[in-house]
Amino acid sequence: MSIHPELAEFPRHAVAAPLIGYARTELQGQNNGWHAHDAAQLFHVVNGSIAIDTDMGTYFVPPERAVWLPPRVSHQTRYLTDTELRYIYVQFEHARNLPQSPQVMQVTTLLRALILEFMSYARAETEEGPAARIAAVILDQLKMLPAAGLQLPMPQDARLRQLCDDVVRCPADVPSLTEAAERCATSVRSFERRIKAETGLSYRTWCRQVKLFRALELLACGRSVSDVSHKLGYEGPSAFVATFKKSFGVTPGRYFGGSNPD
Repeated sequence: MSIHPELAEFPRHAVAAPLIGYARTELQGQNNGWHAHDAAQLFHVVNGSIAIDTDMGTYFVPPERAVWLPPRVSHQTRYLTDTELRYIYVQFEHARNLPQSPQVMQVTTLLRALILEFMSYARAETEEGPAARIAAVILDQLKMLPAAGLQLPMPQDARLRQLCDDVVRCPADVPSLTEAAERCATSVRSFERRIKAETGLSYRTWCRQVKLFRALELLACGRSVSDVSHKLGYEGPSAFVATFKKSFGVTPGRYFGGSNPD
């Protein structure tokens, strides 16, 4: 099933259908800057890898997963590799019963087939008939998709946010728990309570997530496991691979479909 040629361009005029399809390939290193849409968005990554930054955190999306953004969520998208995407925009009034917070989703075989079938139609054909019925099933599927744990939550407290921003910029140099508490002008116990309340994670777990997600970015760009483990301060490649597999269930090479040797 081929994608209709019209869907290679973003619509220049209003579309009445509940769903709008759009497909394209973005080049590695592109960043579309901070913006928001009235419509909700589903980014289905077919090949490649992206990171989407929001005020609530960063979402990492490897191949054959998707990220869901509710309407009017400010975000920027960073393309970590040359990336083939299929976008589904859900008109504002049709997104009310869908997830109200951003999340990375597993793309089931059924949803993948539905998206591809929907994108074989011209936009004028999606308001009614077979394409409209396919769109209705896609909306039902979006209510049931399991979330994938590929979010790095960020705190809103100013001092905590500054500390976490610094760790994200340099995950190889993570402050100790005591130093982190001092930088936030609080006791260790109070610091631990606050970061848990704002991110849902302990400080140690949050820092481990930072390293793993930076590893995803580097691996997606073609860096070797040895290089990544050294850059992020792991004891060695085997320690990095073990941590990666514990968190994601597979080795780095399998995670990226064999594109990166373990």
